[in-house]
Amino acid sequence: MTNEKPIILLDRDGVINYDSDQYVKTLNEWQPIPGSIKSIAALSKAGFQVYVVTNQSGIARGYYTIDTLHKMHEKMTQLVEAEGGKIAGIQYCPHGPDDNCDCRKPKSGMIEAIEKELRVDFNQTPAIMIGDSKRDLEAGIARGCKAVLVLTGKGRETQYKDMGFHFNVFTDLAAFTLDTLFKYQ
Repeated sequence: MTNEKPIILLDRDGVINYDSDQYVKTLNEWQPIPGSIKSIAALSKAGFQVYVVTNQSGIARGYYTIDTLHKMHEKMTQLVEAEGGKIAGIQYCPHGPDDNCDCRKPKSGMIEAIEKELRVDFNQTPAIMIGDSKRDLEAGIARGCKAVLVLTGKGRETQYKDMGFHFNVFTDLAAFTLDTLFKYQ
């Protein structure tokens, strides 16, 4: 194993905050999963760069605005900063499933944008994509990331899908964080 700390890529809904089949549409509906905020802060304080990579088709569907999304992300960022951590960046796809964009997971456009920003290639630079759905992991695998499934959100259903690639499983972001901090101490 290399000592180089991987870049951490997190899906948002179902990994950081509670997900909803009716979409997370308001600032009040955006509620962190217990332990997720402290986990992001702990990873950040340990020297990991943490990015959020999230599909937000509720914008294209008219369920909420980009302004509301920014307020949710501001809340998330402030909570992490209050714990002494930092989110290095947030990439979101505002498109719907039929918009044929390059950014909506399982496509890897958002991850490619992070690679471009950092001037790296995740086929050479270690990165881990953490999600609760198959498409999260597929987007990461497409760019050379290791895949981690958390069992929060839709993860319990996802774990039984035929993936066609290796992935690790953790009960939640906090369990992943404890394991990762131990490996890279």
